Amino acid sequence: METLLLEIGMEEIPAGYIEPALKALSAILMQRLTDERIKHGNYKTFGTPRRLCICIYDVSAKQDSLTTEIIGPPEKIGFDGNGQLTIAGKKFAEKACISPESINVKQTEKGSYLCALKTESGIESKTVLKRILPQIILQIPFPKVMKWADLDIKFARPIQSVAALLGRQLISFELGNIKSSGNTFGHRFLCPGKIKISHPDEYIEKLKKAFVLADIDERKNSIKEHIAQIAAKLDGNVLKDDELVDVVTNLVEYPVPVAGSFDRSYLEVPDEVLINSMREHQKYFAIIDANKRLLPNFIAVSNTQAKNMQVVVKGHERVLKARLEDARFFYKNDIHISPDDWVEKLKGVLFQAKLGTMYEKTQRLEKLSQYLADEITDDAQIKKQALRAARLCKADLVSQVVGEFPKLQGIMGRIYAANAGEDKNVSIAVEEHYRPAYSGGELPETTIGSMVAIADKIDSICGCFSAGLIPTGASDPYALRRQGIGIIQIMLAKGFSFSLRSLIEKSLSLFEIKDAIEITGRADNVYGFLQSRISHLLTEEGYAKNVVSAIVSISVSHVPDVWKRTIALEKLKAVSDFEQLATTFKRVVNIIKKSAPENAGCETNINEGLFEKECESALFSAYKDIKIRVSENLLQGAYEQSLLDIASLRTPVDAFFDGVLVMAEDENIRNNRIALLRAISDLFALFADFSKL
Repeated sequence: METLLLEIGMEEIPAGYIEPALKALSAILMQRLTDERIKHGNYKTFGTPRRLCICIYDVSAKQDSLTTEIIGPPEKIGFDGNGQLTIAGKKFAEKACISPESINVKQTEKGSYLCALKTESGIESKTVLKRILPQIILQIPFPKVMKWADLDIKFARPIQSVAALLGRQLISFELGNIKSSGNTFGHRFLCPGKIKISHPDEYIEKLKKAFVLADIDERKNSIKEHIAQIAAKLDGNVLKDDELVDVVTNLVEYPVPVAGSFDRSYLEVPDEVLINSMREHQKYFAIIDANKRLLPNFIAVSNTQAKNMQVVVKGHERVLKARLEDARFFYKNDIHISPDDWVEKLKGVLFQAKLGTMYEKTQRLEKLSQYLADEITDDAQIKKQALRAARLCKADLVSQVVGEFPKLQGIMGRIYAANAGEDKNVSIAVEEHYRPAYSGGELPETTIGSMVAIADKIDSICGCFSAGLIPTGASDPYALRRQGIGIIQIMLAKGFSFSLRSLIEKSLSLFEIKDAIEITGRADNVYGFLQSRISHLLTEEGYAKNVVSAIVSISVSHVPDVWKRTIALEKLKAVSDFEQLATTFKRVVNIIKKSAPENAGCETNINEGLFEKECESALFSAYKDIKIRVSENLLQGAYEQSLLDIASLRTPVDAFFDGVLVMAEDENIRNNRIALLRAISDLFALFADFSKL
């Protein structure tokens, strides 16, 4: 067993390419080794901006042999009456590449057939790797690829070297104009020459001596440790930013953190602007004091150790000063403009070609926020604040700071609204309405922010559906799935129980669709879209698929209710006789479905005078009693008890089926019994479609 080393050296690739590429490389190579019958152990990947590498341990020196069973003609055709091979039998031996003496007879379900075992001996792994490694390298996916010179290959950046070793053996092949070797290379400036790797086990240590930390985790931990030490010397802490740590880790091969400073006068600019300027443009880490206030310092991570690091620091400070000067200029210009003036400027900002301007979107958000406020609260002050937040929520899009730093949209809206003297709840809602900004992101904390967030997201969804911009399996350019999940998560977290269906219809009505049938059709489409998002969320939370299907097929209009019904049904499933209960309820549903055409438009009232058997009266009496209890429990939110009460109908329903023939010859009696079953069905349909269980 040996270690396989494959390193692809290239020009520097973007930081975001490295880890996805290594993940793909490992998946492709490990699967290919399995397909090629080469036994292997675990693997580890390494990567820097100039190299992608994988080591696979305990790789077999040879392929496993492969024995294949080949079935030939029937025995009576392969052998004659004297037990000698016929021409058909000899041809089978030739085709299977075996001697006639090696032919066996196998008993199958269809009778006796000639059979041969063909063994394909494994070849050296080195030979197989020589063939497959060039293919695997070019299979690595990247967001963008390029060609270079006159070569007919594509990669993220031009490939400069390939190292391929199986233990101490070189795996020799060509890729474009590159021949594989046992060489790697060190740091571009600190140790630029070739480095001979005699065995994969030497790889990491030899690169360390050449000022390259190839292990991503080691490089990341080194950065974290050193920037924390530097911040401590400045009596501060590094502002937590795991995403920036990941980016910086994949921008350098040999991290050398240094501290710099900027003039305190820049601290008059909001922290968010300064931090974003340092982070987005320069990839610098911000430093905060014990009270979480920004200090006039930063940490930059260089990719080399200069003779005089103070020269490097001065360079970083000079570049950052220009950035901060711009940020201060933009901010000072912005604070002299009223947010209401910006709202008017939104008339010149396009939301979407088919859906008008951001100003028109703002007008719709005001109406939707008013609608939601009326549904959610009776507090006149909250309603007023929600309307104001909806008007201002997009205003900062035309500010100079957001024009320079788009990621600050919403944040600057909050700051500018507060500077303009807006109510605190309004300014907070302006920022919160973008939440959640990504999958698993923070939700709005305030009621007003939650209402405006829902209004913004449902407007985008309904607008895109109206314009025919519906997500497909592979494409969702307007992030409608994320926005749909955001609506559901907010409603669930805040316990908003207004009708989702009514909200959809309200939103669609604001797009001036005059045809009622068209509105209904689009509402159905949007409702189905959100229904699928709810199913996805419930399944991700671990609820059984059949339970989720049974719940959402009834209704998802009241989101908190959907989760309560799901939890209640999951608990009921744990009851020992649940299967019999489900079978009983399915029987009720199936009878109603079969009788639907025949009973369309028939009387739905139950006439006790038409009861012929005691079991009918008993079922009707139990139904009336349980219906009252269920209504009371639902008002109190006791979903589990309500479902248990409904489940108790199983005994009288079973007795009903045993005691009468539902499809009686007398039409009145038949319709009365079906009406009774329909009442039962309507009761447990408050929770789920039991026919799906």
